[in-house]
Amino acid sequence: MEKKEQLIANLKLFDSGNSASHLPDRPQASVLIPLLVKNGEVCTLMTLRSLEMRANAGDVCFPGGKRDPSDRDEVDTALREAEEEIGLPPDGVQVVCKLLPIINKRGLLVTPVVGFIEESFCPRPNPAEVSAVFTVPLDFFTTKQDHYDVHAPLGPQTWFYSFNFADPASGREYFIYGMTAVFAVMVACLGLRKNTEFVQDFDVEDLFSFFQLVLKRGISKL
Repeated sequence: MEKKEQLIANLKLFDSGNSASHLPDRPQASVLIPLLVKNGEVCTLMTLRSLEMRANAGDVCFPGGKRDPSDRDEVDTALREAEEEIGLPPDGVQVVCKLLPIINKRGLLVTPVVGFIEESFCPRPNPAEVSAVFTVPLDFFTTKQDHYDVHAPLGPQTWFYSFNFADPASGREYFIYGMTAVFAVMVACLGLRKNTEFVQDFDVEDLFSFFQLVLKRGISKL
């Protein structure tokens, strides 16, 4: 439990609050980054998008989607989408913080919302949207092993990360890349207070400034 409480304390330091309120009026979306303690290790829960989806079919992602007019805020969007996609009830999430958004390749302003869930949670994936749900140790996103090319800015993101994750529970292999990988790296570095083994261009003590730069570069490309 001490590990969980320390990680929560670390992440709360980077809560964006209303600091993104000055951003351009763009279509918005949110993702929920669900964390849990599994066998004494902090993990994140991820999904594989159904092949029936029109966009990003078969991609690994966090539960999330576009903001509805009825959503009160970014947190409301993330919780609603998680319930729709994997049956996670909003009251089963201990919301920790929301981090700075990133502009995706379609111009959406995507806000990551971080929350803890119970290890006992049993996903009920909506087959029209999700074909698999799995967990990945958070530290996985800071190590060189199974991490592949990192490219300097090629689009709205400052970095491109990609990982191959072999899930010991199912024996399946998942390719994690793009914005999902960026969010996973962000939460791992901020929560665990450590740099990655594969990028030395940012300082763990000043990661907030780094991710502000990511956002600014995204806005400049609109």
